Amino acid sequence: MSTTKGGRPSPSSYLPRLSIGHQFALAASFLIAVFVAGTVGYMLIEGWSLSDSVYMTVIALTTTGFAEVRPLSDAGRLLTIGLIVGGISSIAYLGGRTVQLLVESYLLRRRRMNKNIAQLNKHTIVCGFGRMGRHLCQELADEKASFVVIDNNPEMTEQLEASGYLYLIGDASSDETLQHARIEAASSLIAVVSSDAENVFTTLTARSLSKELFIVTRAISEESAPKLRTAGADRVIKPYELVGHRLAQLVLRPGIVEYMETVARIGGREINIEEIHIAEGSPLAGQTLLESPLRRDLNIIVVAIHKSKGELVYNPASHMRIEAGDRLMAIGEQSGLEQLTTLCTGATSR
Repeated sequence: MSTTKGGRPSPSSYLPRLSIGHQFALAASFLIAVFVAGTVGYMLIEGWSLSDSVYMTVIALTTTGFAEVRPLSDAGRLLTIGLIVGGISSIAYLGGRTVQLLVESYLLRRRRMNKNIAQLNKHTIVCGFGRMGRHLCQELADEKASFVVIDNNPEMTEQLEASGYLYLIGDASSDETLQHARIEAASSLIAVVSSDAENVFTTLTARSLSKELFIVTRAISEESAPKLRTAGADRVIKPYELVGHRLAQLVLRPGIVEYMETVARIGGREINIEEIHIAEGSPLAGQTLLESPLRRDLNIIVVAIHKSKGELVYNPASHMRIEAGDRLMAIGEQSGLEQLTTLCTGATSR
């Protein structure tokens, strides 16, 4: 609150500060009031019809410079001068408030998005919002996974806004951008930017900022794959190779492909495949597969166990013991997998 020299509040400090919405409404109301006053004024002063009065008021407010409808009296000219001054003032004020409203609306959305990004944890960072990036984000959104998109093209802003995804416009290979995306709290990063060189730089930067981050990147050319692995990528995906393999399998083994699509819940089926980490304190730690409730109570099939020491055990025997740090590759109904996730994290209810 501002004060006078005597320590008393200044008169301006008592005036309420109007929000931008109220200012916009006030400006619009003033413009409407000027329009109505001009129309009525011409009808009363000049004795014109409603249509002539409205027309003269519009050309006066907008200062278009058309000829007067009819010769004006002195009082009519004074009214026209008042309308021109009032019209210019009200339109300028209304335009200013409109721009301010749009800017503040964007800044408010941006602040809200930054706040949501700052709260992310165990999320995925998607670098690149091209054709592959859009499909990837849609898959993550369908799985209700938390993620943030980074793209360096400002023209993507409109599409990202429309999608509702959390996003940042910036260079994915920049330390500052990745830190803004909370790379230190992320569980994984997927680099699908427009060139192999950018993917290499993004992978190098991400690996330097987080040693534990799981990094998946796309290789457009065959010779870039080893460079991406050297840069720190855990998995390098070659899209043309994947598509070629997929097409061959559809021709050679259509039944198997259909089954795998069912497992992946294509079309909204309730069967899924998950990779679930056994946390410290999980009641499953120390039990064998036979002793555990996986098959007996949850109807879960464990197809492989990635042991904490790095060994991958395919089709584990019933006497295989589950240990903290293991990762289970499990197939089952979604409800059973959700219960399994609860058991694996140790978040059982008392």
